[in-house]
Amino acid sequence: MELEGRFAGLDTDYQGNTKISFNLAYKSIGNARKIAEGGAEKIISISVAAKRKKRSLTANAYMWALLEQIAQAVKSNKDEIYIQMLDRYGKFTHIIVKPVAVDSFVREWRTVRNLGEVTVNGATGIQLQCYFGSSTYDTKEMARLIDGIVSECKELGIETETIPLDWSQHEKHNAG
Repeated sequence: MELEGRFAGLDTDYQGNTKISFNLAYKSIGNARKIAEGGAEKIISISVAAKRKKRSLTANAYMWALLEQIAQAVKSNKDEIYIQMLDRYGKFTHIIVKPVAVDSFVREWRTVRNLGEVTVNGATGIQLQCYFGSSTYDTKEMARLIDGIVSECKELGIETETIPLDWSQHEKHNAG
């Protein structure tokens, strides 16, 4: 259950108990009441993060239409081109895993680059560069990715202003 609002205050009593207050958006009041029905004894999971504007499905469909055009131009498929574009323009993190876990980890991530063996505190691990899929991107990150893809299109002589958006063709990629 998700609530939306603004931070209102932080109070700590003489016993060290801390109370955090939020002013909730009107649309969140019903969900807050559902949580309150559980009573003070019920333990709940709490996660607080700044609200980010997510990338739009239109941007996502546009990206996949561009990827299709690139794939046709270079005789590849759009999924392979997507992975190449994530590598060039996407966001990533580095992790070190045990050598026996590499294959399992690679299956869980869309794009992973094996950077090789490293030793940390006497233990051997494999350093991986893991790229996040575009479904996790906010508008700024998605704009960077699309700008990179548009640049690639221009280098290949592909028109980017009039790419037709066939929504049924891109529906399966709306999350990706």
